[in-house]
Parts: sequence; C-alpha cells; structure tokens
Amino acid sequence: MEENEELNEEQQDNTAPEGASGEETTEALTRVTGMYKDWFLDYASYVILERAVPAIEDGFKPVQRRIMHSLKELDDGRYNKVANVVGHTMQYHPHGDASIADAMVQIGQKDLLIDTQGNWGNILTGDRAAASRYIEARLSKFALEVVFSPKITEWQQSYDGRKKEPVNLPVKFPLLLAQGAEGIAVGLSTKILPHNFIELIDASIKHLKGQRFTIVPDFPTSGIIDVTNYNDGLRGGKIRVRAKISQQSKNTLVINEIPYGTNTSSLIDSILKANDKGKIKIKKIEDNTAADVEILVHLPSGISPDKTIDALYAFTACESSISPLGCIIEDNKPLFIGVTEMLKRSTEATVELLKQELELQLAELEEQWHFASLERIFIENRIYRDIEEEETWEGVIKAIDKGLKPHTKHLRRAVTEADIVRLTEIRIKRISKFDLDKAQQQLDTLEERIAEVKHHLEHLIDFAIDYFKKLKSTYGKGRERKSEIRVFDDIIATKVVIRNTKLYVNREEGFVGTSLRRDEYITDCSDIDDIIVFTKDGKMQITKVDSKTFIGKNIIHVAVFKKKDKRTTYNLIYKDGKGGATYIKRFNVTAVTRDKPYDLTAGSPNSQVLYFTANPNGEAEVVTVNLRQAGSIKKLKWDIDFADVLIKGRGSKGNIVTKYTVKRIELKEKGVSTLKPRKIWFDDVVRRLNVDGRGELIGEFRGDDLLLVVTQKGIVKTILPVLTSRFDDDMIVLEKWIPEKPLSAIYWEGEKERYYLKRFQVENEHKEELFISDHPKSYLELISTDWRPVIEIEFPKPRGKEPKESLTVEVESFISVKGIKALGNQLITEKVKNINALEPLPYEEVKEAKPVDMEVVGEEDVSTSVDDKTDAKKNTDTSTDENDGDEGQITLF
Repeated sequence: MEENEELNEEQQDNTAPEGASGEETTEALTRVTGMYKDWFLDYASYVILERAVPAIEDGFKPVQRRIMHSLKELDDGRYNKVANVVGHTMQYHPHGDASIADAMVQIGQKDLLIDTQGNWGNILTGDRAAASRYIEARLSKFALEVVFSPKITEWQQSYDGRKKEPVNLPVKFPLLLAQGAEGIAVGLSTKILPHNFIELIDASIKHLKGQRFTIVPDFPTSGIIDVTNYNDGLRGGKIRVRAKISQQSKNTLVINEIPYGTNTSSLIDSILKANDKGKIKIKKIEDNTAADVEILVHLPSGISPDKTIDALYAFTACESSISPLGCIIEDNKPLFIGVTEMLKRSTEATVELLKQELELQLAELEEQWHFASLERIFIENRIYRDIEEEETWEGVIKAIDKGLKPHTKHLRRAVTEADIVRLTEIRIKRISKFDLDKAQQQLDTLEERIAEVKHHLEHLIDFAIDYFKKLKSTYGKGRERKSEIRVFDDIIATKVVIRNTKLYVNREEGFVGTSLRRDEYITDCSDIDDIIVFTKDGKMQITKVDSKTFIGKNIIHVAVFKKKDKRTTYNLIYKDGKGGATYIKRFNVTAVTRDKPYDLTAGSPNSQVLYFTANPNGEAEVVTVNLRQAGSIKKLKWDIDFADVLIKGRGSKGNIVTKYTVKRIELKEKGVSTLKPRKIWFDDVVRRLNVDGRGELIGEFRGDDLLLVVTQKGIVKTILPVLTSRFDDDMIVLEKWIPEKPLSAIYWEGEKERYYLKRFQVENEHKEELFISDHPKSYLELISTDWRPVIEIEFPKPRGKEPKESLTVEVESFISVKGIKALGNQLITEKVKNINALEPLPYEEVKEAKPVDMEVVGEEDVSTSVDDKTDAKKNTDTSTDENDGDEGQITLF
C-alpha cells in the first residue's frame, strides 16, 4: 500500500506541471520498474518450474505427471477415452484441454508408458492423431510396475485445493533419458534427446557395479547418427543425423529411414526445393511410406547416384544437426547437467525408492507376523474365555492383556491397546475353525519373507541390479537400438552440387558470367562455385560465379576453381616488360583471397603472356621457341620440355628462356603427367575412399586405373576411384583392378544344389555383372583375386567314423579362365563342411616401369566424375571433372 501511495504521489507530481489547468486532461506516467522485477520474475519462474522443464526426480513435466496420475486413478484394466482422461486431468492442471491432449499424444507416441488404441498419428509421416474423443488409452504394464507406488509418494494439494496430486512420481527407471524432453521457458530451454531402453538399463547396472559407461541417443525414426561431438548432452554438443539412403537401381534411390526431427512430408519438400534451386537434379519422387518409410527418388539418366546421395545430405533435410542442452529441475531450481550425471542420479534415486519399498514391505510383513502370532496365542490359549465375566470395555481390554502377557516374550514389539482391540474383532466362526498347523505354516512363510526382505536390504545394490535385469528381460524385447552409429565424412558442397548454370566469357572485353549467352561458352557450373581467370598481361583472379563480372581485358583462360587442388598445374611462359627477358614457370594455385588480383609475372609494366596451359594431372608438354632475327643471333629455334621445370609457387619469377625477342612459341609434343600415381586408401569407418592416409591402402592410381568391387550377392564391377563413391555394406572385395588378372569364385548353384568353381575376367568396364547363377537359392561361398589360388575342402564327420581327409584343389589346374557368364565346373558332389582359401602358389607379377616422377606434396582428389569416365579415357588432355570445362586447353600467343 505504501509503495502504491508513493507511486501515486510520483504520478501526481509528474503529471501536474506548473501552470496546468485542473480542467486539462493529462496522460498518467506509469513506472514499470517494480512490475518488471516482481511480475516478470514470477512469470519466468512459473514457466520454468511448472511448464517447460522436466524434474530430475521422475522425468516428467507437470502436465505429464498429472496425465499419468489421472490415468492411474481411472485405471481398471480397460481403455479410457482420451477426452475423458483429459477432462479428469483438468482437475489438476489449470490449463486448456488442447495442451493436455497434445501432451498425452506425445507420451503415447513414444510407446513406453501408454497403451494406445486408435489413430494416434504417425511420427514418420507427420500425420496428426485423431480427435481425443475417438482415441483411447490405458497405462502400460511397464508404467504400472515402474511409475507408481502410492505408499511412498509425496502428495500435495491441487491448484484449487479440492484434490491431492503427487509432488513427484516414484519412477524407478531413467525415464527422462528414455523418452527425452524438449521445452522452451523464459530465459532458458532444454533439449534432452531420447536414449535406448536396453542401453540405459545396461548403463544403470554398470554404474551400480562401479564401472564406467557411455550412453548416446537412439531415435524412434531410426536413421544414421554421428555422436562424435555429443559432449554428454551438454551445451555446445552436436549430433549429426542422416537419412538412410541406398541405391535401388541405376536411376533410383530409396530412403528407408529418416533423421530425427523430420518426417516424410518435410523431407520430400526439402528435396523438391533443392531440385527447384538446381542444387540437385531428380526426375520424380514417390512416397510409399506405410508402417515403414519408403521414399523412392528417381533420377534422370546420366546423373550419378553416388553424387546425388551426397548432394541430398548437403542440400536437403536428409542430414541435419541437433544441439542437445541438458537442463532439468532439482529442488525447484534449474540445473544444467550431462546425460551421464542424469543417469547416475536416476539410478541412485531408483535404489533409494527400492529401499523405501523394501522397508515398507518389511514393516508390513512384521506387522502381519505380529498379529498372526497374537491371534494364535489368543485362540490357542483360549484367552477369549477370560472376557466372559467382564461387564465393561476397560475390563475386557485388561483381561485380554493379562492373558497375553505370559505368552508374548518372543514377540518383536510390545502389545498395544490397538492390537487388543483388533483381537476382539475376530469372529466366532474364525475361532471355531482355527487350524494350528495352518497358523504355524503362515508364520513360517511370513518369517521366510521377512528374512528375504532383510537380505535384500542388506544387499541393496545386488537387489537393484536384479531389478534392472528383470526390467530388461520383461520389457526389453523389441526395444533394440534403431539408430545406426557411424562417423560421418564431411561432404564438400561444391563437389556434389549439380551444375545448374552455364559460364560464358567475353575475352576481349574482359567479362565472365552466366548472363553472357551471346559470348563464348566455357563450362557448366553452379551458383556456389568459384572461377579462376587468367589474363594476357599475366594477372590471375579468383571470384564467385555471378551473372556478369569484369576481370580485365584479354582473358586467356577461365575455369571452375577447385580449392586445395595440388594436381592441376599451370605451365606459363611470359615476357618481362616491354624489352625484358622471357621466363618459364610451372605452378599450382591451391588457396587465394577471393577477388584479389595476383601478378604471375616479375611485376614489370607491359609484361605479356606468350604461352599458357592448364593441366589437370600435371602434364608437361614440349614446346618450340622461335626467336625473331636480330643481329648476330645464331640459334633462332630450339625445344623446351616443361618436365625439366620444377613446380614452384605462383609468386616465383621462373627460369629465364632467352633475353632476345621471341617471335612465337609452338606446341611440339603433348605432355604426360609428371605427378606420381595417386595413393588411395579406404576408410572402413565411414566406408569412403580418401587420399589422406586413413584406413587401408588400396593402391596407386593413374588417370585410367580402375577399382575392382565384388559384393556378397555375386556382383562384380569396375569403377573410377572417385572419392565420392559409396560402397554397399556387403562389399567383400575392393582393390585396384588388373585387367589380365582372373577372379576365382566358388558358389552354390541353387537349381543343381552343387558347389561350382569358375575362373573369369571382368569383360565390361564400368558395368555391374552377376557372375553366379540367378537362382534365388544360389549364393557366393568364396572369392579369390590371387593369380594362382589354392583351396581346401573340409568334409563333415560321419557318425561313428573318422572324418574324410580334407581335399586340396589348385584352381588353375582344375579349371581354365572362361567367360563371366560361364557356369563353371562342378567342384564336388559330397557334403562339405567348410571351404577355405590356402596360401596361393607363387607368381611373379610383371612390374610396371616407373617414369621419372615429379612429386607434389599433399596430392588431393581431382573429383573425377563417373559420368565423364568415357570422355576421360578418350582424351587424356582434357579435364576429368565436369567442373573443369576447357582445362587442359593450350593457349598460344
């Protein structure tokens, strides 16, 4: 009141300036400082504690806790209309029915606490649940066992004081981590990701045993996850989630699992948007999702499926990042902790709850034992006869108490008046039918149960471990991990984006861009690419693709720029200034500042480029230098081999060619690569090729070398060693392909039901071929890529006899090399136990002649496109990447 009066006085002072007439209307100035401090803080606290953030004790937000309490009150084993449950919950939750119904649907969709009936929506497709009057629910058996225990529950008054509701439910399971939680409060938020049911139980058991544990999320939508940066669910962590995409056919991709946080509708929309923007190129999409996800992505002919998969991850919702934030309520305060600490606290709370239940159970058993003993004494010693002469109630109590005293020494507590009153309530019928043996048997059973409960209390940790094991065996079936854990490779967007526009150049005027359609076409590119431009005056510049950009007059070379490309080598001969000497140099361009001009000459004014080539594989040609006749020059013509020039930085001056005037420079002989063959490794963790030394070394590859791939399905193919290639999980052979080297295969022929052995060579490059029969029961038993393989056949042991001695077969003697479609020779007619590959026979391979190489440190991928493989083989002087356009061209001046 005093504050209000002071405020009113201030308002009067502020709103009544000198000279103001009483009849004038003035605006009142209201100060909100006090309101902000009190009201806003109250509101923020309310939203944090009562709406958005779950409690660590039971893992529930208030609305969820009240829904579970209402379901328990209504529980009679039958289904209840959700609308009825919502109305019942409104006795405890002071908010609208819509928010309660939505919260209940979310709990039901997690398929853990609520047994649902009807259309509860679909987390895969994003379909909403039916109206609450049409769907039904009841508590699951798991919820009834784990969530409720009224005798150890702390209660409080509901918001209107008419009902009692639990402060926290006695949940004996890490429910918060199993279900996950997400909420936005005032000034803070929480995002706890769901974890696997079985893994949480195993982690709880490990914690009780004093062992270390690690838990990572598991999502109901399945998918593939990378938890490298999970950071225990704390602020700053990140999880990458991907859809599971596989190649169904040459022009069809299939998505069988989707990332958490998306649905099929939003995923398809993101793919269509990426297609409209030109980032990817697709023909059509089919959504065949029912119980399981199935989205078919049809590709136009000529589009690489591997590259499209990477593009889907780079430009659509097929890959997304989730940032967890572990915030919970403890003692009415928000607390930021990791999932490991959450599990520890939940497990320890479970142990405490189990202890309370055991202590309560022990007290009840001891009470039962106490009264059963009193009842036996009362009836066996016929103490009830002592009350026949008593006329008052006090006399009855004293008579019974006096009659019991000689027989109560073995009791575990004193006899109270309440015990005596209870004895007086025993009916005559029970006394007349009292069986001493049955009474003793009941006491023995109670003593056994008391001893058992005391044992559990003394060995509480072991009891808790058994409790968790029981939960796992009872409810763990069908709750195996859904999300596959992998380490993701980083996808470079510029390498997988579809070339959705064309690049043009006006060489004379010095413009490059995508809108110069009347000028010279250079290459296809994308709107996120960089381009590298060289001009006749020896300048170089890298800039972003745009509609029209001025670089400088007399452009001599334009191409899409590949960052960190240490294989593309530029060969340059230039004249230093108007009357200066001529220099030759070779250089790479790996990284520069965008839109900054770089001078490739010595820096003298009027310098001019006389000869220039861009070589994607470090080719070094031979050129002829022709001098202009002047004075007493004796040698006017000679050859220069670029292979004799070292590759240096772009800023190097170069080697002097001549100090005289050059008339012209002619190409004499096309060059070959001066770079060493590229070493390629296969990283089995991400199942990708790389040039960084991760994983197993596959081999050294030149421009036309191919990879040999064999799968367990009996499919063989050869592919270019493109770093964006994807490999099936059933791949069993991945090595450098030697065309002359035969493959030896043993397979079970389904129709003839016999093992066959065949030797063959890959006949068609870049084509998948089935080398076993197409019978549904046929399968590949063994494949060998050795030159002269040897196999061993083991036979099963007959009953009562010694096993037959193993048979050794030299494959090259058994069968000659035949066509890939040949059936092969029948290997054996007898039953076989095992077929093993032995040490092959010696073979001396013809070693390739090693050229004189010029090494470039840190060689990297040229990103050769599979779609360009045919052109790459026909013309080794052009680029092997669709980005390169006219790289490899020769420019003469």
